[in-house]
Order: sequence, then C-alpha cells, then structure tokens
Amino acid sequence: MQIVGINGVLKKGEKIFTENYSKGGKVYNEKLVKFKSKEFRSWNPYKSKLAAAILKGLKDFNIMSDFRVLYLGAATGTTVSHISDIVKDGVIYAVEKSPVAVKNLLELSKKRHNIIPVLADANHPDRYSSIVSFADIVYQDISQRNQADIFVNNANRYLRNGGMGILMIKARSIDVSLKPKEAYKLVTDNLKKNGFNITNMVDLSPYEKDHAAIIIST
Repeated sequence: MQIVGINGVLKKGEKIFTENYSKGGKVYNEKLVKFKSKEFRSWNPYKSKLAAAILKGLKDFNIMSDFRVLYLGAATGTTVSHISDIVKDGVIYAVEKSPVAVKNLLELSKKRHNIIPVLADANHPDRYSSIVSFADIVYQDISQRNQADIFVNNANRYLRNGGMGILMIKARSIDVSLKPKEAYKLVTDNLKKNGFNITNMVDLSPYEKDHAAIIIST
C-alpha cells in the first residue's frame, strides 16, 4: 500500500482505505484490512463521491486530523464515517434534514464520538449556529437546484478565513436541459461571483454519472 496525500488514507491499486476510528466496527459492510499493525476500512467509490473524487485525482484536498468539518447533506453517514476516520482528533457537524437518516447518524455517533448529528435544513444555516461555531472545511453533497447558494450562505457564515470547501455538483439537479459541463459552469460562476476561488475540479464518472467534485478556497 502507499500513503495518499491525505491524513490517514492509503491506496492500493484502484482501492483506497481509511484508518478505522472505531476498531473492529463497520458502517456499510466494507472490508477491514490490517496494515502495519493498524486497521483500515475499504472506501467504496460507488458509495462515496469523495472516494470517487480522490481516485479521479482530486488535488488540493488538505485535511488534518484536528479539523472541524461542516458536512451538509450527511445522509446516513457513509462518507461521514470515512471523514471521521481522517479527522480523528477533530469534529464533524453532520447536517441532515431527514429524520430517518439522522437516526442512523445518531447510532453512528455512539461509536464515533467526533460526529455530531444535526437535524436541520442546510438552506437555513442560522438554525444551527448554537451548535456550530466555525469550520475548517465546508463539505456539501446536496442535490438541489440552488446548491451553489446553499454553499455560499454556509461558507460565509461558518468557514474560517483560509478554510476550504468541497462541493459535489449534480448536473441534472441544476438544469436537466443543460449538458453537465454547462451546469458545472453555472455553479462555478456563481461561486466566483461570490468571492470564492476554484482550485480543482474533477468529473466523477464512471463512479457517479453527471457529477463533479470541486475544491474551493476563500
């Protein structure tokens, strides 16, 4: 195995792994492997857009073990759990508006104490200001037409100066009549208009059709 340029992430061929925060525990029936007396979890790029982005060559993704991450659109916690492995000394504010999904996040947080589930709509960042103070990273995976605006509003409120954004864009949620590259441009133009810099963007195919991941800096 080789170390990827991300804290606690290993790569073997076309597979990547994160060091398990909850030793012996699985989240979605992933494979556990031993390497140099440590336990690692396989990270499935077909179940996690971030894993797909890393395998597709995502650059400028600098994340430290003590980072605070504001995760918008946490769902049931597949990707959240791998970020939990990476920021083992930090915290993840996992924002999700589905009560059913938040129940899964609550169960996950019982063994992964760096995850704080937040039942809220990311369209209203003021509603979790009593829980979230600031973030080193704002990570967003929300399939809505206004996904760029959601990111801008949350980043303006919570992202520290010099922090980083990671945005997963679903082209068909932006406008089904546009080609994916045209939809991506609408989002990136919006971000640039609001003072953000795009440092890297990768297409997520074949793992996710009509999706792209972008890295954003302040």
